[in-house]
Amino acid sequence: MESSKHREAWNKGKLVGQKAPLNPKDIWAIRIHLQNAHEVRGLALFNLAIDSKLRGCDLVNLHVRDVTHGSQIPSRAMVVQRKTQRPVQFELTEPTRSAVMAWIDEAKLTSQDFLFPSRLHASPHLSTRQYARIVEHWVESAGLDPSAYGTHSMRRTKATLIYKRTKNLRAVQLLLGHSKLESTVRYLGIEVDDALEISEQIEI
Repeated sequence: MESSKHREAWNKGKLVGQKAPLNPKDIWAIRIHLQNAHEVRGLALFNLAIDSKLRGCDLVNLHVRDVTHGSQIPSRAMVVQRKTQRPVQFELTEPTRSAVMAWIDEAKLTSQDFLFPSRLHASPHLSTRQYARIVEHWVESAGLDPSAYGTHSMRRTKATLIYKRTKNLRAVQLLLGHSKLESTVRYLGIEVDDALEISEQIEI
């Protein structure tokens, strides 16, 4: 009995957000799976989750009007985060705009509608729990271990890639809508070796 207790507490004290980000190969595997399965909603949700870097609660609460301007989807959008009440901007790449527009057309959504309405009558929009189950399905479709990934993986994926390519923490902080740089450092899980490597490149 004690051993099972030890196993249950493996994540005690760890950050909940420390789920692994997806790498580019996994992103493409999931996209191809969704396209082949003609999952119009799934592809829109997946692409938007990667681009927006929003928390799950903000993603499922998006209205059509949050990502559209008239009948068009602009290349940038802005929402107020529920957790911090701070606005955050995000880009909408061409594949994401196409996928979201295809979903809006298929679902016949109006600007006032939730972008991802729930298929259950009890909820007006996709719940964070439903979203978590969808992410688990995506991860499994790419042959990955679902216990290592979660909704935070979607939020962290593009932010981690941006950081790896640019080492620009301030840019990632702005994109994630963090008020403190320390939060971004913790969220990305930047290791001491990584910090030292950056420091070694700076000559004074």
